[in-house]
Amino acid sequence: MLKVHSRCDLSCDHCYVYQHADQTWRGRPVRMAPATARSAARRIAEHAREHGLPTVHVVLHGGEPLLLGAAGLREVLAELRAAISPWTRLDLRMQTNGVLLDEDLCRLFVEYGVRVGVSFDGDRTANDRHRVFAHGGSSHDHVRRALALLRQPEFRGSYAGILCTVDVRNDPDRVYEALVAESPPRVDLLLPHATWDDPPQRPGGATPYADWLLRIHSRWVDDGRPGSFRLFEALRPGGGGTEAFGLAPADVLVVEADGSWEQADSLKTAYHGAADTGFDVFAHSVDEAARHPGVAVRQEGVEGLCATCRACPVVDRCGGGLYAHRWRTGAGFDNPSVYCADLLRLIEGVDAYREPAHESPVPTPLDDLLDDLATGHGSPQTVRRLADDQVAITRMLVTACREMFGPTAAWEVLADLEVTAPTAVRAVLEHPFVRPRLVRRLDPSTRSGAREAVDPLPALAVAAAVRAGVPVTLDVPVRPDVITVPTLGSLVLPGLGESAEVTVQPGGFRVRGGSADGTVHLDPGEPSAGWRPTRDVLVPGGRLLIEDDDPYRDCYGQSVAPGLTAPAVRALGRTLAEAWTVVHRDVPAHGAALDGGLRAVVPLMPDPERPLRSATARHAFGAVAVTPHPDAETVAVLLVHEWQHAKLGAVLDRYDLVAPGQGTLIRVPWRPDPRPPEGVLQGVYAHLAVTQVWRSRAETEGGDASEHTARYLAWTRAGVDALLASRSLTGAGERFVERMRHALEETRVGSR
Repeated sequence: MLKVHSRCDLSCDHCYVYQHADQTWRGRPVRMAPATARSAARRIAEHAREHGLPTVHVVLHGGEPLLLGAAGLREVLAELRAAISPWTRLDLRMQTNGVLLDEDLCRLFVEYGVRVGVSFDGDRTANDRHRVFAHGGSSHDHVRRALALLRQPEFRGSYAGILCTVDVRNDPDRVYEALVAESPPRVDLLLPHATWDDPPQRPGGATPYADWLLRIHSRWVDDGRPGSFRLFEALRPGGGGTEAFGLAPADVLVVEADGSWEQADSLKTAYHGAADTGFDVFAHSVDEAARHPGVAVRQEGVEGLCATCRACPVVDRCGGGLYAHRWRTGAGFDNPSVYCADLLRLIEGVDAYREPAHESPVPTPLDDLLDDLATGHGSPQTVRRLADDQVAITRMLVTACREMFGPTAAWEVLADLEVTAPTAVRAVLEHPFVRPRLVRRLDPSTRSGAREAVDPLPALAVAAAVRAGVPVTLDVPVRPDVITVPTLGSLVLPGLGESAEVTVQPGGFRVRGGSADGTVHLDPGEPSAGWRPTRDVLVPGGRLLIEDDDPYRDCYGQSVAPGLTAPAVRALGRTLAEAWTVVHRDVPAHGAALDGGLRAVVPLMPDPERPLRSATARHAFGAVAVTPHPDAETVAVLLVHEWQHAKLGAVLDRYDLVAPGQGTLIRVPWRPDPRPPEGVLQGVYAHLAVTQVWRSRAETEGGDASEHTARYLAWTRAGVDALLASRSLTGAGERFVERMRHALEETRVGSR
C-alpha cells in the first residue's frame, strides 16, 4: 500500500489516519516524492524477483490519492509498471473518496489497469454522518457522480467496488439499498475502528453491530446475493477470510509518503506510532520489514492469538478479528477483538439464516421460493435463483482453494475476468462438474482420506480466458498426457507429462509440456489432433451438453460411460431432444423448469440387469446421469424425476427443511428399507412430478398411464403423510410438504 498523498480533501470524523491515536501524519510530506516512489517500486520488484511471486498487489492510498493529480499519478503508475512488470504480474488498485474523480482520471486508470474502490457509506444521511468536507458540506453527490462514472461501459473494468464503514445509528435497509443501487462488483462492510481503550458505541443491545449487519445479510440473501458482500462471504465456512477475519497470514505492508515501511495502517487507531517499523524503502528490503515482530506475529495463525481466541469454536472463521481491534493498554494485542461478542453473534446469525423465521405471518422470499417449488415444478425464475445459489457456493469453494494454494496467477486471472468478462467466468462456474472438482481438492474424506494436491484454479482460469478471448499464459497441472479444459473438452497429447504451459490465443490455445507441443483450434472447421471437444445437442430449451469426458463427472455412485462414439452421441442426442419435446407436451411447467437449469447429461454404463438407471449428485447441480435408452417417452420421465432431485438438493444446500440431528427412519411403500427423513423428502418430491407426468398422459391415453398415475399418487400421498407424522421437519419443511399435499390433491382431482 503506497501512501502517495498524505492529506485529504474530506474531514471524516471517524478517520483513523487523522482522528485517532496516531498523529504521525503531521510530520510527513504532503506528497510522495518521485524518488520515494522509484525506490518503493524497486524494493517491490526485488522482492517479487527473489521469491518468484506470480503477482504483486499495489494499492495507491492516502490521505486521498487523487489529490496527487493526473500527472502525478501517471508518474507513479509508470514507475511501478516499469520496475515491477518485468518480474511479476502487477495488480494495481486505488482506494479513494471519489470526490475528484473525472473522465480523464478514469481513462488513466483504464490505461494502466487500475481498479478503483470508492468509500461510500450509503444513503445521504448515512454517508454525510461522517464523510463531509471541512466546512461541513455534503460529499454524497460527489461520490455518487464518481460511482456513475465507473459504471460507464468504457470505465466499468476499473470499478473495483465500495468500502462502507458501519454506523449502527444508520438505517441498515436504506444503507443496503443505496449500496446495491450503485451496482458495485464488491462491497466491503467495515466495522469502525475501536480498541479496548476506546471502545465502540453500543446503542441498543449487547451486539448492535452484529444485529445491524445481520439485517443487511438477510436482505442480501433474500435478494439472491446481488454482487459480492465480502464480509458475509468471508465468514462462511471455507470463505477464505480477509485482513479482518480468518487465519490467513498478514500480507500487507505500507509505504508512507516519506518512504517509511509501516505495518497495516489500521494500527494507527491503537496508539501513537503503533504502525512504525523503523525501516524505510531507501535502506531496507521488504524481507527486513516483514521480519518486524508486529508483522511476524500475524503470520502464526491461531498460535498468534490470545488464549481466549484459541479456545473459541469459531476461531478459524473469526481469526481474532482485526489486529488493531485487540489493543488494550497493559496487555498489548494479546486480547480478543473489542467486537468479540458481535463477531460470534454475526457468525452464528449467518449460519442460522438457513433456518427461516417460519412463524412470521408475512411471507418471506424463502416462503415464496418453497411455495413455488412445492407445486411440483417451480418457475424458471425460481430455478434461476437456485442456480445463482449454486454458483455462489462454487465461488466460495474457489476462494477456499485460493486460500489452500495461495494467491496464484490463475486466481488473479479469474479475479480480473470476473470484472472484465463476468459472463465467461459464470459459464465456467456453472458447469456442473466444476464444483465436484473443487470439492475433491478440499474435502479430506475424498480420495482415500487425503486431499488432492493439485490446484484446480489454472484449468478454470484457462477455460474462462478461452471463452472471453483474453490472451493469458498459465501453468496448468494435468493428468498424464491429457489436459481437460472444463466446459470445452480434453486434449490427448502423448509426452505431455503432468504439467503444461497453456497459452490462450485467438480461436483456441497452445499447450507445451514435457516433450509435447500442440495447438487446439476451437473452430469446427479446423479440427485439432487429439482434441476431444465436449459435444452438445439442440433441445427445445437450447443446447444440452452430453458430458462423457470431464473426469469429475464420476460423482454419481454409479459407473459412468467412457467417451461415446460420434454415432452414439448423435443417437443419444436425438433421444434427448425427443424426450425434451415429450416433457413440454405432457407437463409444460416441468419443461420450462428443465429449460431454466438442466445443462448436461452424463451417460451411465449400460447394465443389462438394470437398463433404466438414472442419478443426480448433490455437488453437480445442472446435470443428471442416465443410461442411454432409445425410448424418448421413458427418458422424459427419467429427466423429470432426476431434475426434481437436483432442485431439491439445491434448496437443501441453503435451507434446513429437516430438523438437525434426526435419527428417525420412515417406512415408505416404494422401498423395502426404512429411509431417513431427507431421503423420503427427496422421494416424495420426485414422485410428485412423476405423478403429474402420468396424470397428463392418462388424460389422453388411459390404460397403463392411469395405472402408473394411481401407483405414484398413492406412493406420494403415503410419503407426505409419513413425513408430516414423523415430526422430523422444520417449520419451513412442514410448510413445503403441506404445499406439496395441495399440489398432490390437484393431481388426484385431475386423474379422475
